[in-house]
Amino acid sequence: MDKGNTTAGFILLGLFNHTTAHLLLFVLVLTVSFNSLVGNALLLLLIHQDCRLHTPMYFLLSQLSLMDMMLVSTIVPQMVAGYLTGKKFISATGCGFQIFFFLTLGGGECFLLAAMSYDRYVAICHPLRYPVLMSWQLCWRLTLGSWLLGAADGAMQAAATLSFQFCSRNEVDHFFCEAPVLLRLACGNTSAFEFVMYICCVLMILIPFSLILTSYGLILAAVLRMRSTEARKKAFTTCSSHLAVVGLFYGAATFSYMRPASSRSAKHDKVVSAFYTIVTPMLNPLIYSLRNSEVKDSLRKCVTRCAALTRKDALLGLVFSGDSKGKGMQ
Repeated sequence: MDKGNTTAGFILLGLFNHTTAHLLLFVLVLTVSFNSLVGNALLLLLIHQDCRLHTPMYFLLSQLSLMDMMLVSTIVPQMVAGYLTGKKFISATGCGFQIFFFLTLGGGECFLLAAMSYDRYVAICHPLRYPVLMSWQLCWRLTLGSWLLGAADGAMQAAATLSFQFCSRNEVDHFFCEAPVLLRLACGNTSAFEFVMYICCVLMILIPFSLILTSYGLILAAVLRMRSTEARKKAFTTCSSHLAVVGLFYGAATFSYMRPASSRSAKHDKVVSAFYTIVTPMLNPLIYSLRNSEVKDSLRKCVTRCAALTRKDALLGLVFSGDSKGKGMQ
């Protein structure tokens, strides 16, 4: 093995090569990333503008959209620049920031989804006590805790990963800096840190996931006891969208981080990472907008308002153009 050294940076080999098929996939990824940014930005705008959506549930949803937008912005620009320019080098500092933001946002989303499940549990099982059990003060604390816990995990893993010495061949067979992938390049013994990282993954993934399963188990029991068909349908509709997001996120995260190192492959890692860093952020606003009547009503009103403003501007343009023509004839 080559002599270890502290590296100035890494070469990210990327997700695609320059074949026709991969070019089409690259365009598809760009389209998905653009739709993800637009969809989440639109959901943020709707929640901010519509007073009916100023509730803890939608505030937590807005934080989820913000995390998804930041996640795409952390990963995709570097990947796109490397593919288009051929300059695939990333500095050690840039790599550290990628690890930090990726884990901050991914870890924060784990805890945020758990907070959202608690919100749905209180809303369905204890509706009369909802303002007390899910107050705005608690909502802010849950949100801040999600961000801080994710940031703590990101800072620890970024600092520990870059503290290792790496072999002279610093080529990373991935499209962004991810701690488990970088550890394969380390020349020293990384088993102790890999064990600690595994424990962190268990805490960050399994504990929130257990809370989510508990919340939805209690919700399911409460829904089955409801006599009103309309109330039961509304509860299932609201919760099914959240469960779909939970399944997509935790399924990909568990597959990526909870597998033993012996069963890992660079190809599988890249595909799964692309799914939960690019595809899942696009699906979240689609799932919530298509499955939630309040969001659909808010979107419909926003479109109607924009169309009315467009017609008004067009009419004003015609009036002003008519006035200018009349003055010209005089």
